[in-house]
Amino acid sequence: MSGEDDVDNETSANGNARGGIQALDAALTVLHALADFEGPAALIDIARAVNMPSSKVHRYLASFIHAGFVRQTQRSGRYELGPFAASLGIAALGRSDFVNQAADALPDLVEQTGLTVLLTVWGSQGATVIRWCRAPSPMVTSFGLGSSLPLLTSSSGRVFLAFLPRHVTAARLYLEVERAMDAGLSWPDLDLSGASIDRLAETIRADGFAAVDGRYVPGLRAVAAPVINWQGEAEAAVTLISTSDQILSADNPAVGQLLDFTKAISSRRQWPASKP
Repeated sequence: MSGEDDVDNETSANGNARGGIQALDAALTVLHALADFEGPAALIDIARAVNMPSSKVHRYLASFIHAGFVRQTQRSGRYELGPFAASLGIAALGRSDFVNQAADALPDLVEQTGLTVLLTVWGSQGATVIRWCRAPSPMVTSFGLGSSLPLLTSSSGRVFLAFLPRHVTAARLYLEVERAMDAGLSWPDLDLSGASIDRLAETIRADGFAAVDGRYVPGLRAVAAPVINWQGEAEAAVTLISTSDQILSADNPAVGQLLDFTKAISSRRQWPASKP
């Protein structure tokens, strides 16, 4: 066999699993790149995306066409995902469990960040805490498993505000706005008008995360990011809790680790594009 087809018996520098076949790894890289295009893609564009010679990419694509993973349009000669890729995606969709995947991996995020982590899902009372993974440093709070967090003033709630259809959150949103207006409440980034709420949601979607200071629980700061399903909606929110204002900065390493964590579990095609 050629060197390209040799079995890689050790974990490589780029993280390939032990026992992987290098040629297959390269071929799957081409398939992943094709999936990232919004529509049919030209051979030269695919080759550029994977940094491979066009001739090599063409051979991989020919094999994928034979297997039904890729098809080539007759008029333009461009390539797109084929019928078997669609069948495989539907099968994966039926077996995906975004919430349990996130819950199982929470201890890893705690270890990486050194912070307490919450996992919330959308329930009848709003954002509901279903998993609480504590950091080694003690933290006293008034909420725990089963607690409901507000839509407008918690980072978890704001994730659902931004990444769920408005009709899903409308009843809870109306209730919170009504209560806040009756109490004469307002916040620096939110004046309770419809336009202000829409701007807040747009900002969160653009950033990929929501952050709040101590307005909900005095002394605590929180940053949350969504676990996105195949429809582009939040299946869950993963939230970091801290007593330091540093967590509120997008440049904080813990925020980057949170985003990496949620992106790894989310549907890759549906994750919101990063800011340029």
